[in-house]
Amino acid sequence: MPAYREKLWPSPWVFIVTALVMPASVLVLAPISLVAGFVTAVALYAGCVTLLTIASPVVEVSNGTLGAGRARIAVEFLGEAVPFSGVGATEQRGTALDVRAWLLIRGWVHPVVKIPLRDPSDPTPYWLISSRRPKDLAAAINGSRPPT
Repeated sequence: MPAYREKLWPSPWVFIVTALVMPASVLVLAPISLVAGFVTAVALYAGCVTLLTIASPVVEVSNGTLGAGRARIAVEFLGEAVPFSGVGATEQRGTALDVRAWLLIRGWVHPVVKIPLRDPSDPTPYWLISSRRPKDLAAAINGSRPPT
């Protein structure tokens, strides 16, 4: 059983904005066939929703491993995870961001967790991961690490 698991679903506004593909496809196909326009609109929107859902990454801490999307790292190589929200999260994603950091950030999930790496051979200084529950994720990572 995982100590922490979260799927970074898109926010409802992403699905609403994506719905704009429907009137656009109807307008493009209306001169040819109004029925084809509506059928294409529904198919395109369904495809967009499917892709957004399938492409949503999972963040998970279990069995001594942090998984973020396709990436995996043993928690023994991680330093103290720090949660950020509000202005702090904006800084971490912006002016305080190190270009060498590994990122799993989503624009529709504002809070982030910064996890420094303790492996001296790794050129990546830290991971920055979006999370809707940054305190829970940081606690799961910090609770899974072996004592130093």
